[in-house]
Amino acid sequence: MDNSKRNVVVTGFEPFGAHTINASWVAVQELKKLGLGKDVDLHVYEVPVEYQAVQSLVPSLWKQYHPQLVVHVGVSGMATTVTLEKCGRNLGYKGLDNSRFCPHSQCCIEGGPDCIDSVIDMESVCKRVTASGLGVAVSVSKDAGRYLCDFTYYTSLYLSHGRSAFVHVPPIAKPYSGEDLGRALQAIIQEMLNMLDRAEEKIHCQHVH
Repeated sequence: MDNSKRNVVVTGFEPFGAHTINASWVAVQELKKLGLGKDVDLHVYEVPVEYQAVQSLVPSLWKQYHPQLVVHVGVSGMATTVTLEKCGRNLGYKGLDNSRFCPHSQCCIEGGPDCIDSVIDMESVCKRVTASGLGVAVSVSKDAGRYLCDFTYYTSLYLSHGRSAFVHVPPIAKPYSGEDLGRALQAIIQEMLNMLDRAEEKIHCQHVH
């Protein structure tokens, strides 16, 4: 791995239920074609829609890549915009996954806080991406839905002390194509990285004085 480059990991989910093609994985594959610029090594993964798989995969991604940022992408049948999720929640996981399993405790991390916020200011990312004239509507949400999306996000936020993000996309062609969603992810993640850079510069300046 080239150390001058930053690692960014982006995940989508496998098909589940009515989503025989999962728009999140289509969007992530489109993003992979576009890339995040020459300074970023982009690693993409398709995540099984299984609680136990998430519990082993998410920590292994952090360990393997030491990424500057991990962005999980999921599909929402109710979404009509690309939606930035502000936080992940620990409790209330009752939905059965693709292997007909759900956590007995109905929570992600026993003893973990009820809710963890991302360090990224999603309102600000939303404003900037919207102002860039992307042609894809972006919105912000505080509820990632208490299924595998929320479970994955919380697990990632817990491990990374908030250096994770979650983006919900609508199903393909309702109204956006896979290419549109890929472009939207590219713009959103580049904005998130810019934001992390600005925050780090600020911290660095404070230490210098």
